[in-house]
Amino acid sequence: MQPLTKLLEAALFAAARPVALDELLGLDPGATEEEVRAALSELQGVYHAGGHGVEVVELAEGFQILTRRECAEAIAQAQLVQRPRRLSVAAMETLAIIGYRQPVGRAEIEEIRGVAVDGVLRLLQERGLIDVVGRGEGLGRPLLYGTTLAFLELLGLKSLSELPRLEDLSVALKPLADQAVGE
Repeated sequence: MQPLTKLLEAALFAAARPVALDELLGLDPGATEEEVRAALSELQGVYHAGGHGVEVVELAEGFQILTRRECAEAIAQAQLVQRPRRLSVAAMETLAIIGYRQPVGRAEIEEIRGVAVDGVLRLLQERGLIDVVGRGEGLGRPLLYGTTLAFLELLGLKSLSELPRLEDLSVALKPLADQAVGE
């Protein structure tokens, strides 16, 4: 294993969050982006070929060493890691609206959901899943919300472009009775 690969492995192992490529470049000022990407690829290959219980994953616009899926259940059952608190249905619905419509204001979210969302927005901000990304042009210049890198990390996505397309979701979420009638 090359020295740069070892350095990246140590950095990813020590980090509790995905580490951006720019941060990894800062570890060795003499390394180019291509060399860092090659070292990351080498590290991924080492973990894959060696049958390790961890892998290097690209998510939330960064890289992180994570437990392989086939090992995760046993680790969870042994309660070796703290699981993040689950989100309520209301929080997940609000998060989905923000994820697909961002930047989006509170009034638009409430119009879609049909209920007040002040408490849910506060909870999602406290958990670092959303943030204020600007102000709208409407009356009172309302706050506009968008998702954060923690949102991508929670869903295991590299970027927002990996979210399922809305067209695919509408077909998947269509009631079975509607599908049977159309056939």
